[in-house]
Amino acid sequence: MPRVQINLPGQFAFSTEIALYVSHMNYAGHLDNALLLSVVSEARARFFKSLGYSELDVEGLGIVIADAAVQYKSEAFHGEVMVVRMTAADFSGKGCNLLWQMSEKAGQREVARGKTGIVFFDYTARKPAAVPENFRQNAAAASAT
Repeated sequence: MPRVQINLPGQFAFSTEIALYVSHMNYAGHLDNALLLSVVSEARARFFKSLGYSELDVEGLGIVIADAAVQYKSEAFHGEVMVVRMTAADFSGKGCNLLWQMSEKAGQREVARGKTGIVFFDYTARKPAAVPENFRQNAAAASAT
């Protein structure tokens, strides 16, 4: 069976550190696969904040998650600090992908990498909307630095 393969960019626009709590762990004592996505969600909220936005207000629009893919690389454990790097890529008319990588800070062991597809959404009209041009430019500028 073919496995998910996620290619990462050479550089990321954003990086943040997130400590793993006991509530992130599963019965086997390592990071739960579902809760890995909650860590990525926190990183995504911080990414938007770094650009001057929130997930509910990007030039008056919100975002919705269209899809997500994860490629696991190693276990992660309670008390470890994860470095989550993220960037926007693959823009279309109504959305883009957020590419991310999660690594353990002290040893720089890669834990996971992934892609989250987002669509911009007009919550008043209840329909998808075009990518705000300022977001596209801000995300591109952040990726270039």
